[in-house]
Amino acid sequence: MSDRDPVRAHTVRLELDDEPGELLNALGPIADNGGNLLSIFHERGNRTPRGQIPVAVDVEATAERFERIVTALRETGVNVVQAGTEQYGDELTVVLVGQLLQSNLSETLSRIESESDCSIKNVTLSVGESAADPSSARLRLAVHTGASDAALEAVRGVAYDQELQVISPLAGGETA
Repeated sequence: MSDRDPVRAHTVRLELDDEPGELLNALGPIADNGGNLLSIFHERGNRTPRGQIPVAVDVEATAERFERIVTALRETGVNVVQAGTEQYGDELTVVLVGQLLQSNLSETLSRIESESDCSIKNVTLSVGESAADPSSARLRLAVHTGASDAALEAVRGVAYDQELQVISPLAGGETA
């Protein structure tokens, strides 16, 4: 694909926190990556099951630019629920326990996203009092509809390689 691909309309569905500037922050990656805004439907009066505000953004871009837009949105922490036909309809919460800091947590998270059909939405890290104590990380994963079992198996595989334990799945409202 290249920028010579035809320009067409794409829809990206987001969930944003109800905080000043969140919509503006979400629009930055779209403009920065060559997207032409067609419409924004900001459902401020509604809440998603996760307590966020649903936003649908219609963008005109080539397929390559649209992929860059979606990647940039995720990298800036925007919760992308659907991008074109790619939809994250399920959520999975797992806890990793072990020597997370020594096993390179960033690499572990990158592997989970690249080896599974999910996107990491939130990470909560709890470290022990000393370096020898185990740490835990609670991960909220956005998973493609119907792919929770496969995503969980991928998480378990990465955790096994990193010598980490997996506690899963947790119900959406539980805390670790």
